[in-house]
Amino acid sequence: MNNEPIRVAQVLGKMNSGGVESFIMNYYRNIDKTKIQFDFITDKNSTIPQEKEILAMGGRIIRVPSYKKIFKYIKELKKIFFQNNYKIVHSHLNTLSVFPLYAAYSVGVPVRISHSHSTASNKEFLKSLLKKILRYFSSTFATDCFACSTDAAIFQFGRKKVGTNKVVYLKNAINNQKFSYDENKRKELRKKLNIDDSAIVYGHVGRFDSSKNHQFLLKLFSKLKINNNNSKLILVGDGKERGFINELINKYQLKNDIILTGNVVNVEDYYQIMDMFLFPSLYEGLGMSLIEAQCSGLQCIASNYVPLEAKISDLVEYRSVDKVDNWLNMEIRKIDRKKYENCVLENGYNIKAESKKLEKIYLDMSRR
Repeated sequence: MNNEPIRVAQVLGKMNSGGVESFIMNYYRNIDKTKIQFDFITDKNSTIPQEKEILAMGGRIIRVPSYKKIFKYIKELKKIFFQNNYKIVHSHLNTLSVFPLYAAYSVGVPVRISHSHSTASNKEFLKSLLKKILRYFSSTFATDCFACSTDAAIFQFGRKKVGTNKVVYLKNAINNQKFSYDENKRKELRKKLNIDDSAIVYGHVGRFDSSKNHQFLLKLFSKLKINNNNSKLILVGDGKERGFINELINKYQLKNDIILTGNVVNVEDYYQIMDMFLFPSLYEGLGMSLIEAQCSGLQCIASNYVPLEAKISDLVEYRSVDKVDNWLNMEIRKIDRKKYENCVLENGYNIKAESKKLEKIYLDMSRR
């Protein structure tokens, strides 16, 4: 009898410290690895800050050419899927999942999952146009469709499939204890970063990509700074727009007021030092960092493009990103932050329970 765990090929683009990577890692840390193991298939130019942790848990990392070199990419994936004899390929590339799932279909992989983590925005015309074209093919080679929210499911798979209950919803679940507010951590990290105890710290967590709307965020902070000189902005993340963001920081003369952390593996610590979480995204599948911020008891202001499903407490207020002035009258409330640590459990975002759910799904699928 074969007692080896079932290896699931998790297909990503670049593996850095984004929301999709956090989603997969949260499940991987909590799934029973004697039954299920993950192989992470990712771009060769990924930083993979989670590499040591993955290898320590028995996972494998397989680097492939970027999907921008589409023919080379598909050829390499076919070879990998065939050689490893995967029963399940789980693609997290949103509408681009058509390519790895085609490769999986070509070599006879029986279970092929297309997972939607995102939507699109009319403010990013060309990018959104490509997504809207590809979404009609995103489930062509898929045997199963997963999504993080109703909005993400409707965007990628259509209302008909959603209406007939053919989509599996996996919540962007987290470990609530990890993100629970800790006053000592707050003081410790503020001291380390030379942030005064009385300073107001605004924060954001997300990759440096146009969809996260850092341009709006920096313009907003430049105006907030006028009203309160004793304020800071901390940006957790990195990405292709870092150069552009640095240009804006210089333009608004905010170099001494903004902290850029880059990609970090301890993102939960940075929520502790914030007083308000700002999330002006142009689109989101759900908004994982918004869930994390609420667990940390942070008052949050989110874009009207962020799904309502992400509001799991009374800490979130939605505002339009049409004008920066819409966000200026943000009064920071006095909040007992510790009491919000269980809001994720109360709303079904318990990673232990959700991991068991995914484990059962994979095991059932492997028997097909």
